[in-house]
Amino acid sequence: MTQTNTVVSTETAIRERHSVRQYKRDVVIPQETLNEILELAAAAPSSWNLQQWRFLVVQEQAQKDLVLPIAYGQQQVSDASAVVIVLGDLQAQITGREIFDGMLAAGHISQEIRDNMVNQIEGAYSFEQVARDEANKNAGLAAMQLMLAAKAKGYDTVAMGGFDKAKLVEALNVPERFIPVMMIAIGEAAAPGRPTPRLPLDKLVINETF
Repeated sequence: MTQTNTVVSTETAIRERHSVRQYKRDVVIPQETLNEILELAAAAPSSWNLQQWRFLVVQEQAQKDLVLPIAYGQQQVSDASAVVIVLGDLQAQITGREIFDGMLAAGHISQEIRDNMVNQIEGAYSFEQVARDEANKNAGLAAMQLMLAAKAKGYDTVAMGGFDKAKLVEALNVPERFIPVMMIAIGEAAAPGRPTPRLPLDKLVINETF
C-alpha cells in the first residue's frame, strides 16, 4: 500500500513533527519520495563540507525484522515503512581529498587553496577523538534534516539511540570506517505522536554572557 502525502511548509514541519512510535504496516513510501527525503537530508551543512554521514536504508521486511531485536524489540523498527540507520564517517578526510581535488580540476579553487584545505582536514583527522566527534556531530545535523524532510513530505519519524551498535555493525556488515549514530523509523503513523512540553525561552536563551 502506498500513500500520497501533502507537502507542508518548513515551519509546519518543525511545529508538527513529533516522535511517532506506532506505524501502519505495509505502507510503501514511493522510491522517488524517499530519494527526495534523503537528498534533502544530504543538503545539511557539515564541517569542511565533508558530509560525514551515510544513510543505510532498510526497507525489506526480513531485514527490518532482523534489526528488531538489535533495537531491543522497539516495534516501530518492524512496522515502519523504512528504517534509516544514520552512520558517521570516521575517515572523512578521504572525502575531503575527493571534494577538493574535484574543485581544483574544475577550476573552482587554486592549488594553494586545495592544499591548505586538505592539509587542514588531514591534520584534524589525525586525532581519533576529532574524527569521532565530527562523525557524530555532522551525522546528527543530517539526521534532524532527514526527519524534517520526511515530515514536509507527509511522513512521520522517530529517532532511536537505543540499539546494540556492535550487533548492528555485525548484522549489516557495516565497514569499520563508519559508526552507527542513530536509527530513524519513517512511515505513516498508526497513532499520533504526542506533543511534549518545551522549556520556555527564558530558560534556554542566554543573551551575551552568563
